[in-house]
Amino acid sequence: MEQSKKGFIPVMLTPFKDNGAVDYVALTRLTEMYLRAGAAGVFANCLSSEMFELSGEERLAIIRHVVETVDGAVPVVATGTFGGPVEKQADFVKRVYDTGTSAVIAISSLLADANEPDAVFNDRVFDLFDQTKNIPLGFYECPVPYKRLLSAEQLHHFAATRRIIYHKDTCLNLDMVKQKLEASKINPAFGLYDAYMVHAVESLKAGSAGLSCIQGNFFPELIVWLCDHYVDESHEHEVAMVQEFLTENMDVMHNVYPVIAKYYLTKRGLKISTTTRRDVGYFSPAIRNKIEDLHSNYTMLRSEIGIGKY
Repeated sequence: MEQSKKGFIPVMLTPFKDNGAVDYVALTRLTEMYLRAGAAGVFANCLSSEMFELSGEERLAIIRHVVETVDGAVPVVATGTFGGPVEKQADFVKRVYDTGTSAVIAISSLLADANEPDAVFNDRVFDLFDQTKNIPLGFYECPVPYKRLLSAEQLHHFAATRRIIYHKDTCLNLDMVKQKLEASKINPAFGLYDAYMVHAVESLKAGSAGLSCIQGNFFPELIVWLCDHYVDESHEHEVAMVQEFLTENMDVMHNVYPVIAKYYLTKRGLKISTTTRRDVGYFSPAIRNKIEDLHSNYTMLRSEIGIGKY
């Protein structure tokens, strides 16, 4: 990923019809929304996509549809590892790459069990490298089935191979992010994309390539704006306002996610069902009221910082 300009990489939702089938018409509209907002790339088939609730063929079909919709406008990355022997994971990585993705993402918690040491994980990563030839890869510190964080030392060794170009970081620790950024400088093509919006501005200033966060499934144009203006002295006050808004509303956007994100998108006028395959709990009237307030507050913020209509 090019790092001269900070970029927003949305973690894509998967629209479903009311009967639970993938809604490819809505998927096109959703992808186009990210592009209109100015996304620098898209991350298809991730946790926000409910990837664990999709079949292998559905995963490939969704990725292929996104690649075709994007049509080369921005890079597409997508998850390609879902557990099992490295040989099996490597095979699916190749199938994902054949859809036209720019890189295939490995889930850190699916290459080693929680009780297995880093040495085992490292061996399997290098085995995956060997079995996937020269396919560009990335890592995602996905919290499911458990969160396995990569250390700065590990990232240094992986980045040194020039095979890793993308890393979605979920450590939630700015000092650790800085350590990882320093350790990965060995590979100029490598980009760390932070998922934690509480320190979004500081992470960008520290050298993160951009942001890859669920908040972009509510207001992608705001995350793009932040990536464009985080060091703009003429917008220092507005940047502080955006950071405060993201921090204050962190909990709201995690309630019954991704149902709540899909509902929010309907408030924006996107035709998308709130149907999910993953059971994330009850979308209560209280939660609905909070998302209504979020929409109202964002409308005011958007006006104050000068972001136009969607």
